[in-house]
Amino acid sequence: MNPVDPQLPLFLGLMSGTSADGIDAALVQFPQEGGCRFVHGQTHAWDDATREALIALGQGAEPASLDGLGQLDAQVGICFAAAANQLLKAAGITAAQVRAIGSHGQTIRHRPLAEPAFTWQIGDANRIAELTGITTVADFRRRDVAAGGHGAPLMPAFHLAMLGNADEDRAVLNLGGIANLSLIARDGSLRGFDTGPANALLDGWCQRHLGHPFDADGAFAANGRVDEELLARLLSESWFSLPPPKSTGREQFHLAWVEAQFDGRSLAAADVQATLLELTAATVADALLAHLPDVQRVLVCGGGVRNPQLLLRLQARLPGVHIGSSAQSGLDPDYMEAMGFAWLAQETLAGRPGNLPSVSGARGPRILGAIHPA
Repeated sequence: MNPVDPQLPLFLGLMSGTSADGIDAALVQFPQEGGCRFVHGQTHAWDDATREALIALGQGAEPASLDGLGQLDAQVGICFAAAANQLLKAAGITAAQVRAIGSHGQTIRHRPLAEPAFTWQIGDANRIAELTGITTVADFRRRDVAAGGHGAPLMPAFHLAMLGNADEDRAVLNLGGIANLSLIARDGSLRGFDTGPANALLDGWCQRHLGHPFDADGAFAANGRVDEELLARLLSESWFSLPPPKSTGREQFHLAWVEAQFDGRSLAAADVQATLLELTAATVADALLAHLPDVQRVLVCGGGVRNPQLLLRLQARLPGVHIGSSAQSGLDPDYMEAMGFAWLAQETLAGRPGNLPSVSGARGPRILGAIHPA
């Protein structure tokens, strides 16, 4: 935990991503001269039943009933509030000290190419405001979609504000359930987009075959060999060749999609894991070389930063590029997105746009999110 600057307002960010492996909660402050002061962070685990329901919906399953979906929305909001309250208790901070919470919610469906397009995050922000006593800003993505954008990724604006550098072309790589890039050129121009699956497939395959929620240190993948035929079939997915802006989720990339590419063959589980890891490395590297060919530095955040096997494969595909944790630039890789949604809450309350049309494809800058007063 870091000391609080009494002259700066506190913001609290809440984030649960595609992997639904927990709710990240971060307390932060934003100095006027720029940057982000990280005060404290915690991860609040989902209970098994709620996590299973969220993953199933995210992969395209239909809700059993409207009543069940409504209850899940309320329950997710209650869980988000509990994560915020536990963080405040651990940090010795009162609700009155926090200016606002920025809550991402939990994505259960993301259809930016549907007609009409939509994205849907649950986690009732009214419950969060009620149970924490803190003004809560939520539902950040749908205004961008209404303006013709993808509503994702939303972190590039935060990355530019925190990590832009006039001396080099650099990228921020978030290795969450889905991998996404923020491409920050030295002239300050910015693009960002999803590159494809990351931990969502790796975790799912590991859970199925080892009973572990994730592949610790990439050891499962390291015990296998890349199946070049399977890799080629996976890479032939037409989504990978789409130009930005683009975004995706579990409804696109799930284990049934992987198994459909086996072509009737029986494959060793470790070989599939190694191939899925290579798929992530290949699609990230291909996207970088295509859209920021002079990249000099890649700052990695998200759960994948703790997978040394994945970082090794990325480095092998990007020789000469410095690849390292965002911690090297002062931003905790585990709480990057939670910090980003705290920042988005600040921008919303200040009446400033939180999207970047160059990233999402929206018709213009928009103030994002709905404000739920304490």
